[in-house]
This record gives sequence, C-alpha cells and structure tokens, in this order.
Amino acid sequence: MDDKSHAGGRRNGLAQEDRVSDREDIDVPAGTAALAKGLTLLDLIADAKTPLRFADMMRASGLPKPTFSRILRTLIAFRLVRQDQASGTYTLGHRVMELSHRVWESFDLNAAALPELERLSAELGETVALCRLDGEQALYLEERSGDGLGVRVDQGRRVPLHCTAAGKALLAGMEPTIFRALVSRLTLDQHTPSTIVEPSQLAAEVTLTQARGYAVSYEEHLKGVNSVAAPLPGRDGTPLGAIVALGPSLRLDKERIHPVGRELIAAARRITGSAGTVAISSGPRPRSAAKSAHAIEVACVLPWGAQLGEAPVWVAREEKLYWVDILEPAVHRFDPVTSRNETYVARKLVSAILPAADGRLLVASQDGIETFDFDGGRFGSYADPEAGLSENRLNDAKVDASGAIWVGSMRLDASRPGGSLYRIRDRQSVERMETGITVSNGMGWSPDGQTFYFVDTVPGVILAYDVADGGLANRRVFAQIPENSGRPDGLTIDSDGGVWCAIWDGWRVDRFLPDGKLDLSLPVPVPRPTSIAFGGKDLDTLFITSARTRLPASTLTEAPLSGGLFACSPGKRGLPVHLFTPEGGSL
Repeated sequence: MDDKSHAGGRRNGLAQEDRVSDREDIDVPAGTAALAKGLTLLDLIADAKTPLRFADMMRASGLPKPTFSRILRTLIAFRLVRQDQASGTYTLGHRVMELSHRVWESFDLNAAALPELERLSAELGETVALCRLDGEQALYLEERSGDGLGVRVDQGRRVPLHCTAAGKALLAGMEPTIFRALVSRLTLDQHTPSTIVEPSQLAAEVTLTQARGYAVSYEEHLKGVNSVAAPLPGRDGTPLGAIVALGPSLRLDKERIHPVGRELIAAARRITGSAGTVAISSGPRPRSAAKSAHAIEVACVLPWGAQLGEAPVWVAREEKLYWVDILEPAVHRFDPVTSRNETYVARKLVSAILPAADGRLLVASQDGIETFDFDGGRFGSYADPEAGLSENRLNDAKVDASGAIWVGSMRLDASRPGGSLYRIRDRQSVERMETGITVSNGMGWSPDGQTFYFVDTVPGVILAYDVADGGLANRRVFAQIPENSGRPDGLTIDSDGGVWCAIWDGWRVDRFLPDGKLDLSLPVPVPRPTSIAFGGKDLDTLFITSARTRLPASTLTEAPLSGGLFACSPGKRGLPVHLFTPEGGSL
C-alpha cells in the first residue's frame, strides 16, 4: 500500500478561471491568481504517478484551454516542466531539480522541525524531540514537552542506537553496508533493560522498522519510558535525523504508541517535504453505507487488535486456523470451536504459514522460507530465494497442487517494483516465475488448476495466468480495483471458481466470477481487511484478517474492531489447502 494521492481525483471542479486551487489550506493573496494557477498545475504534474498528456492535465486543472496553454508554455520556458516529444507527455523539468538541490544545501533541520515539535507536543501531551546521528549514538537537538507530567530530555544528550526508538529509526534509514559497518562497532550490552544483545536481533528490529515506517522502544533504555520515532528522509533517502515522542509506559502504551507512530510519519514528511512511498497506506476511504444484497452477516470471532493481521490458512489435521501479525510479529493458532487463540511472539517478521505433508509447518519470514515449530518456538532455515537482498522481504505464500511453494517478495518500503514471484520445490530448486512486482500479495489457483491468480496491490490489479507444464503463460489483468475504492490484498478461491479478494481501505471483500465480473461485495466493519481463507470442517466458513496499522484515531473510533479476526458463512465452500511436499519427499 502507499500514501500517494490520486492527482486527477484530488483536483476537480476548477470550472471557473478565478478558482485557482482546490486546496483549502492555501490562502491566495489578491492579484496572484495567475501565479497560483501555475503552481497548482506544477503540483498536479508532480503528484501524477505517470507522465500526463496535455488533455489529461487540462481536464484535471479545470482551466479554460487558452489559460491552460499560456501557463503550460510559461512553465516550459522556465524549465519547470519538460515535454517528452516522443510520448507527448509532460514531467517536471530540470530546473525543479536544480532548485531542490539548492534547498537541501541550505536546509535548516532544526528550524524546519520546531513547528512540528511544538504542534505534536501540544496535541499528544508528550515530549517530542528531534535527534540526529552523532558517531555511534543519537544526539537530542531540540525538544518540546507536553503540558502534562511526562518525560523530559535534555538538549545535547546522547543515547544508544540499539535500545531507543530514535536510534533504531536512524539505523533503519541507512544504506545496508553502512548499517552493517556501524552495527559491527556497537556495544549492544550497555547496562540497559534492552533485550537486544545480538546484532541479528538488532537487524530483525531494523527490518521491522523499515516495514512499519517507525520504530518503537518499550522500556528498553529507561525503565518506565516508552518511545516511538520516525526517520526524517533526506535527499538520497539517508535520514537527516529522526523525530521521536517519549512518554510514561503506562500512558504511551502499546495501544497508543502505534497511532502516535502514524502521526510522526506524517510530521516527518512535512518537515523534509518528502512525500515518500510506504508499504501501507495512511489514508482510509470513507465507510460506504452500502449493504450486501446477499445478507451475509460478518461477525468478529476474535477482537485481537493486530497491527497487520495476515495470511490465514486452515490446517485441516488440527482443525485450527493459523494466521500472523506481520508488524507486531507473531504467529497465531485459532480454534473456532473454543475461540481460543494461542500466540507465539516472534522476534522477526513472519508473513505467511505453509503446512507440510509430513505434519510440520513452514513460514515465510525475513530470513526466507523456514521450518517452524509452533509449540517449541523454533525456526530452521530451509530456502532463501532472495538471500542478500536486504531491502526486500517475502510476503504472501501458498502451496500449489503439486506440493510446491509459491512466494512473492516486495521492497520493504514498496518504493518501486522490486519484488518477484518464486516457486520452491525443495531446498535446491528455487525458480523465479515473475518480476517487476511492487507489493506481491494474494495468490490462488482455479479448481481445475489451469489458472493462477496473483495480486499486485499498489497498481490495484488481480492478475491471471495460464498454467502450462507448471509454468506461467498469457499474463493478463483479471480485475482492476479503482484506486478510489481501495486496493486488492489477500485472496482465496471457492469450489465454484469464484475469486474472493480482501479490499484494503475498502471496508469490504469482493467476489469475482471466473470471467472477471464482480459478483458481490461483502461489507466488513473495518476499513482494512487484509486476507481471507475458507475453513471449518466443511470449508464453508470464510475467515477474514484485518489491520489497524496507521489508521487515524478518528477511524479507530469508528472501527474499534480493526485488527480483529472475522468470520461469516457466505454460502460457498473453499478448496482443500495443498500441503508442501518437497521433491524427494522429506524436509
């Protein structure tokens, strides 16, 4: 998921020439209408995901053609906009880049951050501070304290990197080789309450920070003090510093610390002017009042509050549903008969669970595909399709009818299409089946095994492929989810060939017919359903996981069950879950 706005949808209704912008936060001085129109057009071009054509820009701007043409020609003359003659599209010009370089050369981080520190400290009622890297420590530059009794920090104070939210946020933004070199010099055991005492533990925590977008520390540095921090991205992505909120652990607790993290991310972008791209959107759509015509009741069977609940899978031999929380790393085992939910708290990111034919489990984790003993809490290495790609992680995974694992990858920040899709037959047999994926997500096969479905979340597509001799052919778009209605996430297939897909930020689950036609939309009481799976003795219960990560407080008030596990009886049955059977027959 990402946070980008839809340029065309965000600027509409500019039908009159004297209406220069639809941004209510801008007070345009009298006599500057032409300048404001030009800046609005420049903003439109900058926000576009792909280069725009003349007609697209003019329609989105709402300006009359003569006015629009004059403004565009002026922007081109000043090299603020560039036209690609071959494609007929327009992008930002080189002058914009030259000006941005000058801004960075004179950028005053302290001055830019102070308004945000003051605003956040007042709104949160906690201490908010600005930090930067200083050798092998984090240095407090500025701080503003809330009105209540809370934590105080001194300007000029230095704190360790490994056991503070500010330090972990700074580490998370470093280039991998610089990070490894710095960590090799750190003394992790600094007589603090931190449980991070090994470089591998710190690396796992930093990976989680990269995926989440902010770092947290629960009494790791000072007893009774929790903190949360977001990096301040610089021109090349390397953090200029970090913005951190600190508070008493009883007040800035696990329930509150994640919404504060969301606010810090937004503040960090305002401070540096960096829009960025993140894996998980911060802008849920309004809840629709529409109800399902099929009268399917969706009930919360486990009000858990997961940050990013994902990857439900029904393990028939146990009659249990396994699922994970990616951002508050844990593997869960839910019994729908007793409503008992068992939890193994992981020390690293786990994104999917794969039952094997011999009764064991495997998982997709930040260390690749691993064997996993739920009761003993033990991981064992198996296969790593992207060993050495520290900027990537594995995401969703399933097993096909032949017993092979299929797993997709993505960049931790989803900043570009750096993900791939792999098929794993055994420890040595790892094949790359697809590339150029931004956020690889749900996957499944038609009942006859002839069609493979695969989600790339950011472009909003469910892809379909023909399955031929175990390979993939004839890639095509099976369904396109309009951006203003949410993004496709996890999916499953029913016995009639219907494709069910959770729609992130859409408050619903969609079912598509085998021809790609939308059959029904099932409303759910949370904005971010994440994945779905059929389970129960007869595979007639549809389980739905959900997320609460980066939801604003207003949305959490409207949808307090966000992060819970839901179930319904949709009148359809699922397909049996395939079991991993490695070639050779033994793990």
